[in-house]
Amino acid sequence: MRHSEKKLEELIEKLMFLRDIPGLAVAVGEGEEVLYAKGFGVKNVDTGEPVEPETIFHMASVTKLFVGTSLMQLRERKGIDLHKPVVEYLPYFRLKDERYKKITLFQLLSHFSGMPDCEDYGWDKPAFDDQALERYVKGLGDLTLLWEPGERFSYSNPAYEVLGDVIAKLSGESFEDYVQNYILKPLKMENSTLLTAQRKDRERMASPHVKDKQNRIIVSEIYPYNREHAPSSTLTSNVLDMVRWGAANLNRGELEGNRILDASSYELMWSPVGDINEREKIGISWFLKNHREYQIMGHEGNDIGFRSSFSIMPEKNLSVTVVANIQTATTKKIMHMVYDWVLGFEPQI
Repeated sequence: MRHSEKKLEELIEKLMFLRDIPGLAVAVGEGEEVLYAKGFGVKNVDTGEPVEPETIFHMASVTKLFVGTSLMQLRERKGIDLHKPVVEYLPYFRLKDERYKKITLFQLLSHFSGMPDCEDYGWDKPAFDDQALERYVKGLGDLTLLWEPGERFSYSNPAYEVLGDVIAKLSGESFEDYVQNYILKPLKMENSTLLTAQRKDRERMASPHVKDKQNRIIVSEIYPYNREHAPSSTLTSNVLDMVRWGAANLNRGELEGNRILDASSYELMWSPVGDINEREKIGISWFLKNHREYQIMGHEGNDIGFRSSFSIMPEKNLSVTVVANIQTATTKKIMHMVYDWVLGFEPQI
């Protein structure tokens, strides 16, 4: 027996108050059916416009799931070998550490490459040109590996920028155009794009928020967009489109007659590559863990002004998306509350 929506919404609003979250959107999908979708709070604290399910949010690292899917498509269509060294597909890829020659696509996809994370995303000095991603990858030559490739997990955004450049070079189009043409368009995710600067519907976009020195919530002067970091970060979407994304993955690559991946590719993507901690494992771009007795897989995201949580629960044919327009939002906690509510447990903070 599912508890009332009113109880769930009261808890969400309480959490928003406790954590100073200006705006939030939530959606639950059962397959391609939208079971629940609602906006809370405001898109922008200055204008006071309300968040709606249609409101566009920066999805941050949820973008990485689209990188993993793109590489699996190229594996199916072009026969690329994920276990071959990156340099075979991207000859100019090099790091300061000579062990870079051993790094494989598979290790980049599972964060087992040994590459460090990014320290400065350049959100305050974004690049908008088609060459931005290649230029960024060519500029990684000063990086040293944390340890031997394949040794252990370490989350790396630069690893995904490299993968995005591989996708661009193998497909002959920009990384963003590839994702648009081979994932977003076939799935009719019409509210989604990686080329956020080119959006025509800016009035629908949630603004990023930060806290000032007086701890007040203000609109951020910086929007997290830079084509150097498109593969790790720049998808903008809404929770309704993310139900479609969830449905395509729950259906093992197919939605409304359009297939983006062979069903067999999911066995590989969702097979654990290694442990992140006691509760969580990593597959190919997907993080794997449990909620109660059910397995869920998905991705978190956070960049300046935004936080996002997306996951699917295949055993129950469910997807949950929670997005917020401040980086300190507890979207993961809300995601688990929403799962409890859908499964018939009493949601609790």
